[in-house]
Amino acid sequence: MTLEKEHQCLVEKNIALLGSDTDVHSLSRIWSRETNRYGYTYNFFWQGRPIIQYPQDIMAMQEIIWEVRPDLIIETGIAHGGSLIFSASMLALLDMADAIAAGESIDPAISRRKVLGIDIDIRAHNRRVIEAHPMASRIEMLEGSSIDPDIITLVHHVAKKYRKILVCLDSMHTHDHVLSELEAYGPLVSTGSYCVVFDTLIEDMPGDMFPDRPWGPGNNPKTAVWEYLKTHHEFKVDRCIQNKLLITVAPDGFLRKNK
Repeated sequence: MTLEKEHQCLVEKNIALLGSDTDVHSLSRIWSRETNRYGYTYNFFWQGRPIIQYPQDIMAMQEIIWEVRPDLIIETGIAHGGSLIFSASMLALLDMADAIAAGESIDPAISRRKVLGIDIDIRAHNRRVIEAHPMASRIEMLEGSSIDPDIITLVHHVAKKYRKILVCLDSMHTHDHVLSELEAYGPLVSTGSYCVVFDTLIEDMPGDMFPDRPWGPGNNPKTAVWEYLKTHHEFKVDRCIQNKLLITVAPDGFLRKNK
């Protein structure tokens, strides 16, 4: 057995043990609940922009993007743009890795890969900073509701030009909205790629944690995922990811498309 294979076996054993340890999972939920009261996810930046994610989820997305090697990443929900810039920077690394492997030189500002971000309200100052960022050449933004039929049609039109597509849903967190997003964008996910549904953690948090929001336990991205999976057997929850992370806003939200 090679050292690499031996390490992989060790990791798989660790993940399996962590996945079956209910005490550890309970501690993770308590940790998430208590740190959420302090806006913990707001503490982090990616290349200068607020990303509003757990560091563990950022690492998971890095692993997914490296494995899938998408040429298009579709993201609903832009906020400050940190996630768009993270994805664009990962696509830039894929471009560089491809060029090194092929022994080619590239213009780093030109890429066949793209991040397509959708948000119902792209604030002017956020748009201005995103468009001025060094990663901007790989980013396209659409303003409008992610479940507006015109926006859906436009996204599908853009997607026709790409072969390997990854989708991330992180806009309005109500059950109906996320279920509509899954129906709209799930078909675009390439086989072997992922649809990542963020903030499924809401289902596991106390009901009084989101007093000024239309979502909460029983009405959130996780309940939408559960509903969607009843009729979309081409997707399966990749629980290895959440069992590895332990701290994640997306339990049951890493959906791998297997066929």
